[in-house]
Amino acid sequence: MADNSKKALWAAAPFAFIIVLAAVLFFWGKGVYNTLVVQDEKVKSAWSQVENQYHRRLQLIPNLVETVRGYAAHERESLEAVINARANAGKTVIDPQLLDQLSLQQFQSAQRELGSSLSRLMVVMEQYPELKANENFTMLQAQLESTENRIAVERKRFNDIAQEYNTSLRSFPTNMLAGLLGFKPRPYFAAESGAERAPSVKFTGSGK
Repeated sequence: MADNSKKALWAAAPFAFIIVLAAVLFFWGKGVYNTLVVQDEKVKSAWSQVENQYHRRLQLIPNLVETVRGYAAHERESLEAVINARANAGKTVIDPQLLDQLSLQQFQSAQRELGSSLSRLMVVMEQYPELKANENFTMLQAQLESTENRIAVERKRFNDIAQEYNTSLRSFPTNMLAGLLGFKPRPYFAAESGAERAPSVKFTGSGK
């Protein structure tokens, strides 16, 4: 009778092993999935903060343009360059779910052109001391400078969070499961020479 019991236990052993292995794999897979979900949501949240700061810059520009126009309406080329660049940047919106290297490059390109047009406009405005002394203009100038600093901070934060997420994707054994679960690497803001610098919004002798 005892021998029969032993045989039954040995016969059941492979099935028990399979059940235990399946349970281990399930809970491991669940842990990997939940961790990647949390990290991916952090990337999306960080991206939203980046967009918020760029959007804040877009909101400041119409008032800036109108203030400049009041003192230098004949600087039409510089003003139109800013207006057109703002319109293009405003159309370049990325769904966080579709954030990849190509879409981020397009976003950066549009924002870089806007930053460059603002810088050129500010250089032109150096020729207008009355404008530089205008209270509304100096206030917009300060807000724009503050926004550019916030953009730089949020871009770095996004890169740091994206790097943490991407490192998890590439780490063994998570990398064996991440692709099957639909998780893809996130792009970084590129540190290009002269790209995404804050527009030159400080004036000498501006009275600040």
